Amino acid sequence: MTDGGDDFVSSLDIIYPPCLHQPMTMQQIAEVPTSALAYLGDAVYELYVRLHYLMPPKTPKGYHQAVTAQVRAEQQAAFLDTLDLTADEQDIVRRGRNAAGPPSRRLAPEIYQRATGLEALIGYLYLSNSERLAQILHQLLGQLVNPSPSDSIGE
Repeated sequence: MTDGGDDFVSSLDIIYPPCLHQPMTMQQIAEVPTSALAYLGDAVYELYVRLHYLMPPKTPKGYHQAVTAQVRAEQQAAFLDTLDLTADEQDIVRRGRNAAGPPSRRLAPEIYQRATGLEALIGYLYLSNSERLAQILHQLLGQLVNPSPSDSIGE
């Protein structure tokens, strides 16, 4: 069985269909608050992770456990460290870190800030550069842990 990575990259049309939003100019994107980029990036990233774990079929609990393990701030912060980012992308991440609100009591502030930086980057790329978004998401796909087969339906 393949890891589905190539299938996923071609399925980015599900995440980024051309009809989902009107194209924005770079000036318009620059006016979007960084916290809003992170809000958007959080949704895009979670949808991406859900798509990754869609097959093989799992129980609702299996889906939930697989996805929540990967969308946690600690995991996002760790993923951020593995990406090879351009200077502009690093600037978006920095702005995202600085825009992070107060973390939950269970997290160290720097972890929450780094996770918010990754989410801001994903939101920014969703609006500005679908090809680069696909590259970043493909890099992250290779790092996701596959759930145990016992999470699958019929096991």
